[in-house]
Amino acid sequence: MAAAYGLYSHIESNKRRSIALLLGLFFLVYLMVFAGALVAEAMSRNAPVDWLLRAAWRDMIYAAPIATLGTLIWIAIAYRFNQALIDAVTGAGEVTRKEEPRLYNLLENLCISRGIPMPKLKIIDDPALNAFASGLNEKQYSITVTTGLLDRLDDREIEAVLGHELTHIRNGDVRMLVIAVIIAGVIGFFAELIFRTMFRGGFRSSSGSSDRGKGGAGIAILIAVVLIAVAWALSIVIRFALSRSREYLADAGSVELTKDPDAMISALRKIENRGELAGSTSAVMEMCVDNPRQGFADLFATHPPIESRVDALVRYAGGHDPGPLSLPEPDDMQEQGEPSPWGSPEAGPSPDRPFLPPEPPVSIGGATPPSQPSPGPSEGPWGPAQPPGPPSGPWGPRRDG
Repeated sequence: MAAAYGLYSHIESNKRRSIALLLGLFFLVYLMVFAGALVAEAMSRNAPVDWLLRAAWRDMIYAAPIATLGTLIWIAIAYRFNQALIDAVTGAGEVTRKEEPRLYNLLENLCISRGIPMPKLKIIDDPALNAFASGLNEKQYSITVTTGLLDRLDDREIEAVLGHELTHIRNGDVRMLVIAVIIAGVIGFFAELIFRTMFRGGFRSSSGSSDRGKGGAGIAILIAVVLIAVAWALSIVIRFALSRSREYLADAGSVELTKDPDAMISALRKIENRGELAGSTSAVMEMCVDNPRQGFADLFATHPPIESRVDALVRYAGGHDPGPLSLPEPDDMQEQGEPSPWGSPEAGPSPDRPFLPPEPPVSIGGATPPSQPSPGPSEGPWGPAQPPGPPSGPWGPRRDG
């Protein structure tokens, strides 16, 4: 595959790889069908392994059209109801401009600047700092953010996060990831079905199999189990590949939309290790801005580490890394209050003069703040007053008469 240069060529290259990976997922479905046929043949007759493999291959050829049709029906159902399922799992609710004008206007401005159709906007009542995009077509596309994200990030950082998720929609990442999760679900369903059949049905030897030899069923079962495990593991790896490599492009796309790499870096630093959504499935977390994993679990992470993403933005977008950020708890933020341009909340203005300082900043016409000594009766704001005398003009005293 030819090397890709620039953001848009990387996007096109990534789309081609995604299509190839999804075709690979269909191959895994057929592999699961073959493993299931091998288990069925081994449970029905204790024939030699090579005979069982040939029989399973014939069964797979006959069952392939049915497996393809079943997978397509599964995808069609998920295509229609995937967004409703995600909303049910996360508890997300759609909001309007009237309900969330700040968030709505930020997203609308990004869409207008690039001529992008406005996706739906949804909010999850969760203290975690995260967001994700979902949907399979323009009617379904939506961007969901948590209340924790809205409380902890400023407008520049929220705009960067929205740009990140909008880029996932522009690049087709959301559609590819949802389809990959759907097909991976098919593989998981087949694997569970086969294992349940194995452990509930046991082994039955056919009376007519004595002329073909004995002892091959156990080996065939072992081969089927290995194939199922390989198919399941590869489906997980493919899901990771679809998600992990795209986060860098989404970060870059956000910078392209907002022209503000520092905002994206600051948002990532605030979200870092604070994005775990309570009760959400792994499939939902794979769609989020960050899918935090630590220790051994990091081997199965669907997102690059925040450190690597920030380093890429610093190196290629010219951003500045403030390092890991510590955020005050929401209760502490409410107690401290927001900083005011007129001073701290404790020393705020009196209720009768809500927007005025306690003392006038300058004295006008001899009036001075109470804290300053009053000038003498002969002084004005520009110095000592001249004693009264005959009126004078520009060339000296005026003489009358």
